[in-house]
Amino acid sequence: MGLYAAVAVSAFRRFATYRAATAAGLFTNTVFGFIMAFTYIALWDQRPRLGGYDLPQALTYVWLGQALLMTMAMMGGGFQDELIERIRTGDVAVDLCRPPDLQLWWLAADLGRAAFHLLARGVLPMAVGAFAFDLVAPANPLVWLAFLGSVALGILISFALRYLVVLSAFWLMDGTGVTQVAGLATLFFSGMLLPLPLFPGWLGEAARVLPWSALLQVPADVFLGKHTGRGLLGAYAFQAGWAAVLLAAGRVLQSVATRKVVVQGG
Repeated sequence: MGLYAAVAVSAFRRFATYRAATAAGLFTNTVFGFIMAFTYIALWDQRPRLGGYDLPQALTYVWLGQALLMTMAMMGGGFQDELIERIRTGDVAVDLCRPPDLQLWWLAADLGRAAFHLLARGVLPMAVGAFAFDLVAPANPLVWLAFLGSVALGILISFALRYLVVLSAFWLMDGTGVTQVAGLATLFFSGMLLPLPLFPGWLGEAARVLPWSALLQVPADVFLGKHTGRGLLGAYAFQAGWAAVLLAAGRVLQSVATRKVVVQGG
């Protein structure tokens, strides 16, 4: 485990070196936070309890989304492009010959990336939003801990989903199309555009049980106090279940890919 911890720390430090990109990302997150916030204000002005949220809760949801956008890599990125390129060129054959497990290696690296973005691109936009708007902040420290636990499970699910997308490159050799489709699905079904309770009928019911809801909707509802007691345990079980299923699926697909697929160039 010491090796994978070192990989996570190394990934954290690597992303910390891109200071200009981080500053630009902070600015972008903040600007989009204001755009989304004023859009929500217009919506909630017409229906004050839309989706079961009052206006302060809805605005808090907006800024939580901006804080978790890069943490959960909702628009892709992280290890995806690098590993897809290694699969395309055949360099992944070298990775598979090394003692470290391929899935655990990239999971550790992604955890380091997520930790950096949570601190560097999560805290400041949330602080700006709290300064500019009337947001909801839990008074109970245990709620903050529960929120961080939900975020951690969401990060695992995010990695597992993107790892499955990457593995498709063993057959397609170019993961661009799959990556773009997966990114759109993530933005829509995570609740990034609108909270999932606002989705009508069967679409809303389906969206809430899909794994993408664990990236934003579930952590945001934990933060807002909508999951407490047994409800919180149920939310954790939902996230942990999807994490286990998706990580196991990645393990199986990786095994199939490395046994059945001839790597290009190797």
